[in-house]
Formats: sequence, C-alpha cells, structure tokens
Amino acid sequence: MLIALQSCVAFCYMLCMKRCIMHLDMDAFFASVEQLDNPEWRGKPVIVGGSGERGVVCAASYEARKYGVHSAMPIVQARKLCPHAIYTRSTRGRYSELSQKVMQVLHSYSPVIEKASIDEAYIDATGTEHIFGSPVEMAQTMKQHIFDTVGLTCSIGIAPVKFLAKIASDFNKPNGLYAITEQDVASFLHELPVRKIPGVGKKFVVKLDELGVNTCGQVLEYSQDFWERRFGKSGIALWQRSSGIDDRAVETSTEAKSESAENTLHKDTLDKSLLKKWLLHHADRVGQNQRRQGLKGRTITLKIKYCDFQSLTRSKTLPDPTNTTEIIYQVAAELLDAIDLAKPVRLVGLGLSNYNHSGAEQLNMLDHMRHDCTGVVRATRKQQQLDRALDAVREKFGNGAICRGGLFQFKEDE
Repeated sequence: MLIALQSCVAFCYMLCMKRCIMHLDMDAFFASVEQLDNPEWRGKPVIVGGSGERGVVCAASYEARKYGVHSAMPIVQARKLCPHAIYTRSTRGRYSELSQKVMQVLHSYSPVIEKASIDEAYIDATGTEHIFGSPVEMAQTMKQHIFDTVGLTCSIGIAPVKFLAKIASDFNKPNGLYAITEQDVASFLHELPVRKIPGVGKKFVVKLDELGVNTCGQVLEYSQDFWERRFGKSGIALWQRSSGIDDRAVETSTEAKSESAENTLHKDTLDKSLLKKWLLHHADRVGQNQRRQGLKGRTITLKIKYCDFQSLTRSKTLPDPTNTTEIIYQVAAELLDAIDLAKPVRLVGLGLSNYNHSGAEQLNMLDHMRHDCTGVVRATRKQQQLDRALDAVREKFGNGAICRGGLFQFKEDE
C-alpha cells in the first residue's frame, strides 16, 4: 500500500513539473572538425565542400561567414566572396565518430535524447535540476563536458517546448547559451519574425508579407480559424507556434526512413560509364553507413538531373531488404541503363529506402547466386564478406585506407 502511494505521489509530481527542453547545436560542425584536426587552420576561414566549380558549400567556419559565405552556397560564389579561404572536402567518417561521442555525453545527463541530425539533438531535461542544478547550470556543464571530450564548442537553447529551444540555440552563436522561461514565452514571441519559426519557408514568408504579417505577434491578430481557412494545416501550425504551442515530445527512437548520396559533376556528361563510377562511389558510402547502423532497405532509387536542371528518378523494389554495396550499385546501374539520356547530365545520385525495421527477413536458398531464377539481384556470400572486410579496415584506419577496385584511380572531381 505504501509503495503504491509513493508511486502515485511520484507520478503526480511528474505531471506538475514544468517541461524543460534543450536543443544542442554544434558550432559550424564540419568546419570546426577540420580546424580541430588541422591546428594550422584555426582562426582562418575554412570552407568544406566540393572542389569542382559547380560544387556547393557544406559548411563554413565563422571566420568565413564574416564574408557572407554560408552552407548550400555555390562554391564559385564562395570563392568570389572569400578567395583566400581554405577549401577542403568533407571527411564524413570523422564527423560521425565525433558525433557519436557528443551523443554519449548527452546520454550521461538525460535518458531522453533525440538526435535530430549529425550535429544537433534535443534533450528532455525535465526534473533534472535535483541532479545537475538549474537548466542553465546543467547546460553550462554539458557544454564544458563536450568541449573536454571532443575539443569542440556547441550552442544550447533552453525552452518549455521544442521549437523554441531550437530557435534559442541559434542565439549568441558560437558557443552560445540562451534560455526562454515559461514566463518569457509570450513577450519573446511577440516580436519574433515568423521566418524564424522552423518549417516556415521562403514561399510561406512571401505570402505572409502580402498580408502584412512579419512577426508572431501580428499572426495572433487573426484567429486560428482565419489561418486555417487561408493555409489549411500550415495555417494552424503557424498560429499554434506563434502562440507558443508545441506538444511534441523529445523522441528517443526515431526510425530512419532513407539514406542517399548525390553529387554535381564537374562537367555535364552523357558518359554512362562515368555515371556508373559515381553510382558505385555513392553505393559504397550508403551501404557502409547502413551496415554501421544495422539497417537494410528494399527500394533503390536512381536520381539524375540534366543540364537544364530537369530531374528524373527511377526506383526498383527488391523482394528482400539489402545493405550490400554491390547490390545497391547493380540495381542503380540497371536503372541507369534503362534510361535513354536525352540531355547531358549534371547530377547523379542514388538512395536506399523502404527499411525493414522489424528485422524479419526472408531466407534465400539461392544466396550463392547473383540473380535468382526470376532475375532478381541478390547478394552473394562473397559480396557480403567483402563488405565486412572493407568496413573493418575503414573502421580501424579511416575511409581513405582502402577502396574498391572499380574506384581505383577514380577522382571525385571528374
């Protein structure tokens, strides 16, 4: 009886606690990792991205951002704005390694962690003040712990709801810390530009400008019914965010839905042999990442973009899920062979989706063959053994330590 009463009291206490959500965002993560691994680059503008003239910026250090360089900007434009910057390719294996270490640190402060991307996460800090002090004190301790562990800074936003925590983490960057209390929510939102709300894109902002609405306070001058009639579900979401409403919980396990890789070619081409080299390169990366995460997918998608920016996709769904590099490549290559290229291609990529999260998989009695009697591509034992061997070498010595024969002497700027 006493135990039941204590449980009831504890449950009621949890209900009465005010939510505290943190959003952590690593500062210029890719560029900061490159500066960490190359000490001579520290304090200098560093830009991570493709080396080709048609590549885009993946990340820019804060020294480069002072010149107006930002992610997704064409490399050509970045070079005009900051010609003296250090330009380097991304080293994704290294980024993943440090990301995992950061997430391990976060799990030592709360069991409820949602990894939003490789360099950001939500933390449910509700009720942790009895262990780590106030939310601000906890965030300061976490920031120092992360710096001591990986040598990188991060910014943290604190708020009662997720979307406000994300907005707050962008304040005072880099190495920032900003807290929005429950009492401050209304005043904070009143002057907040609507473009700051996650999910409000450029096209939506243009439509709101036409109505003379620029801030969340101006959104609330109209009723929720008005916004629903005007923009449907998007209008409802806008009104709710402007009111500080966000019931979403921090989700500890979000199932992956797909993974893809693509690149813009150095020159437009009709050469399918070159495109296939790129497909093998992408399949190698996607397959390795899927095996690392223990994931398999059934649908392989080919994506190409012509020189006039017209995009084309083709997909094939297999009877069994796979993460074997050769299978991913073979299917994508077959999809490419079936296309009569009407114009030169400027971008090529592939993706794996339709995951088998249940773990159930049909056993194949013909796994010693590349194709079964129906013509379906299946993984051979040798292909799977090759994947495991390559993964083991790369895990120990880095991704550049070994490559597949089909990619020998292959240059990414071809």
